[in-house]
Amino acid sequence: MNQIIYLSGGCFWGMEKYFSCIPGVVETTVGYANGREAMRSDRGAEAEAVGAAEAVRVAYDPQVLALPHLLEMYFAVIDPTKSDGQGPDIGVQYRSCILYEDAAIEKTVFNSLAELQKQYEAPLAIEYGPIRYFVPAREYQQNYLEKNPGGHCRLTQVHFDYAKRSGEQEE
Repeated sequence: MNQIIYLSGGCFWGMEKYFSCIPGVVETTVGYANGREAMRSDRGAEAEAVGAAEAVRVAYDPQVLALPHLLEMYFAVIDPTKSDGQGPDIGVQYRSCILYEDAAIEKTVFNSLAELQKQYEAPLAIEYGPIRYFVPAREYQQNYLEKNPGGHCRLTQVHFDYAKRSGEQEE
């Protein structure tokens, strides 16, 4: 049975493509998560107004992809000490978050963050906790970089190739 986790860290276009390249990820959906109040639409302007994060809903097969490895892959493409976005994507909607539906994975998330913190003097700025809501973005936003290969993105083909090869590291 597939597991679900919601990850954010900068613009969701690049994050979605990156996660979709990781062996064991079976589905990705971009959307908006966990603002100060629930959103009533799928518009990015409303997401910014209510403080929702641009997030990727990642469905993965735990028989193929272990959650700690997925989190390591996530940490590889964010600055975990930055609270106001990633790269050129600045603002509350671009903050880094790890959100989940299943409380059973909370310990794994906490342990992964504790291990990551050992690598930094500055405190981590990654929000984590239960998902309160997720509003899928409009269809044109889904798989955006596949539909628009020249689209703006802080992540590059090097990142996507790294993600594709990541399954080799688990064997």
